[in-house]
Amino acid sequence: MATISSPGLGSGLDIRGLVDQLLAAEGQPATARLDRREARLQAELSALGTFKSAVSEVEAALSALADLSAFQDRRATSTDTGILKVTASRTAANADYSISVEKLAQAHKLASAAFADTTSSATGGNGGTLTFRFGTFSGGTFTVNPERATATVTIDAADSSLEGIRDAVNNADIGVTANIVNDGTGYRLVFVSQYSGAANSLEITVTDGDGNDTDNAGLSQFAYDPAATAGSGRNLTETVAAQDAELIIDGLTVTSATNSVTSAIEGVTLELVKASPGTAVGVSVTRDTGGARSKIETFVEAYNSLAQTIDDLSGYDPETGTGGVLLGDATVRTVESQLRRNLFAAVPNLSGPYQSLADIGIRTGSDGKLALDSSKLQDALSADPDSVGRLFAAAASATDRFIEPSAPGAEAAAGTYAVSITTLAARGYYNGAGVLPADFSTTPLVIDADNDGFTIKVDGIQSGSILLTQGSYTSGAALAAEIQARINGDQALKDAGVSVTVTHDAANNRFVVTSDRYGSASTVEFVSVDTNTAADLGFSVGAGTTGVDVAGTIGGVTATGSGQVLTGSGKAAGISLTVTGGTTGARGTVTVSRGVADTVSTLLENMLESDGLLDSRTDILNERIEDIGDERLKLAERLDRLEQRLLAQFTALDTMLAQLQSTSTFLAQQLASLPGARQTNGSR
Repeated sequence: MATISSPGLGSGLDIRGLVDQLLAAEGQPATARLDRREARLQAELSALGTFKSAVSEVEAALSALADLSAFQDRRATSTDTGILKVTASRTAANADYSISVEKLAQAHKLASAAFADTTSSATGGNGGTLTFRFGTFSGGTFTVNPERATATVTIDAADSSLEGIRDAVNNADIGVTANIVNDGTGYRLVFVSQYSGAANSLEITVTDGDGNDTDNAGLSQFAYDPAATAGSGRNLTETVAAQDAELIIDGLTVTSATNSVTSAIEGVTLELVKASPGTAVGVSVTRDTGGARSKIETFVEAYNSLAQTIDDLSGYDPETGTGGVLLGDATVRTVESQLRRNLFAAVPNLSGPYQSLADIGIRTGSDGKLALDSSKLQDALSADPDSVGRLFAAAASATDRFIEPSAPGAEAAAGTYAVSITTLAARGYYNGAGVLPADFSTTPLVIDADNDGFTIKVDGIQSGSILLTQGSYTSGAALAAEIQARINGDQALKDAGVSVTVTHDAANNRFVVTSDRYGSASTVEFVSVDTNTAADLGFSVGAGTTGVDVAGTIGGVTATGSGQVLTGSGKAAGISLTVTGGTTGARGTVTVSRGVADTVSTLLENMLESDGLLDSRTDILNERIEDIGDERLKLAERLDRLEQRLLAQFTALDTMLAQLQSTSTFLAQQLASLPGARQTNGSR
């Protein structure tokens, strides 16, 4: 059975109070010492968080300057955006232009005859195929555009309504859009080329289920041969003719297939809004240094904020004799010293007028903060923004104009590396046999059912069955364009992103089919051919010549080639070069420099990582705080043991005192009852 005790009840001593006072006297100094230590560590932890945040702001500001593109922005303006809008990329040169928009580019549009509804069969229940080709119609001749794939769409008899034909064409995704328009006389099916320009006129040929592919009945109602007569192959009505845009730039006439003109002025995109013949629009392209200047100013502000934070957290005030929470902290000293050492040193391997921050007006003031000479910075940005960019960013430059370095990787060390090319990249190709007519104009090549089909494999991707447009070809270039358009129109090849270029080699009377890819993965192979294809076109089953990867050395170390790209290794790791031409042998040098923003942002990024310098310091403080918690537990356990011991001792004392008090009372009673005790008292 549990017992109920009340220390001090027997003797009257306040044992609980005595024990509590003794425990407080024993534990209070240790608790106060632990509280002071924990408060100090928590303050350091909070201060370190503030410091880390300020370092992060500097790292972010430097990261924004670590890419050369930050210094290559251009500003383009138009004096009349209602006629012409303009944008410029980083490759555009500073210049002024006078431009007039004479014509806008138009996409070809063809409309059918009117139908009573959209759901009934428009072909009399006949199906078949619609074959779409893009090209130019001139002088009664249609010339296929080899840059646009030829495509065939199957029309099932069950889906031969206007809606069915529309959906079949749109679902095929071939560069043609089909729409249905009600013009008040009935429903018309309208085919619209998705590509504007004269070279993207539409030709639509039909294989009709009724056996007649050109009459104005069945599926043939949707045929459009611009060279044929109305009702006999030219059965659609042209509502909008394909047309090139025409503009005059500084007196020079320029044509474009689209209203977005990108090739007329390098790095400049002209968006043609409205034709206004004879109206001159002024276009100006200039460097836009505002973005770079703003980024540099942001960096200066972030650095000065960090400097103030360091002063607040680790400085010493001699007047008050007090120091910051992080006074003498090794982590703060390490970050500060490395930041200063790397920011203000000259950039290695950097040529040009600006090799340190001081050269563009950024210096350290007497208070340790940065002072920015705005005028000097603006002068530098205006005079040579590329050199200012290399001062901040990682950059690579080659002495050979046919070698294009990519931005150096993080592992690329600053330095100059010799480049030697042993093999230039090449594309895979297939040479047809020399069986073509020496003169197509006198000996046309006829494509019929015996020589119009083949299957090809490009870069390892096999096509479906490819069928050429049957007819008599009076030009090797025209037939080459037809072959190229048919191959590039194959769905399997399109899905894989592979394509070819087909040329007519007149000197050797053959066609050459070349993969558009460079390198050892570039291949062309004929898998199957029709009966007379080898005899007529020179194509037979077999593989052509495989492409070749570029090969060479960077910095004397053998590099890895893939297509035209040569990637360094060893001491040249992180260097990637695109070799677009030239010859084999020594090809000059590539110089890599790592600007202050690139170097310092990488340094700070490493410090800010989860296992970096700052988090390691934070982990140590958290561990020390946890240790204090452990010490508190141990103190509590010690005080608990002391309490038990004191209670036991005072309880024993209480028992002893109670016994003594009981004995004292007994003795007093006995003495009081002895004979003579009252008498003696009475005699007094």
